[in-house]
Amino acid sequence: MVFVLLQTDVGAAAAVALAALGVEGVLVADDVTGPYDVVVQAATAAVLTGLQAIPGVTRTLTLTPASTGSARAA
Repeated sequence: MVFVLLQTDVGAAAAVALAALGVEGVLVADDVTGPYDVVVQAATAAVLTGLQAIPGVTRTLTLTPASTGSARAA
């Protein structure tokens, strides 16, 4: 599992998030506020090529979990 943060052209976040859902291996794609415009949850980092090819994507940052499990609040 990886998370990919995407920066996009101004006004392109919603369209990029929608297009990201069409990339094989993408599980979730949401447009958000903050320094990055779209957050993607994917099965593997193999999605990077497809995400970077989406028109409007200007930069990506890939986050790989440091452990195999995730911590969740009870």
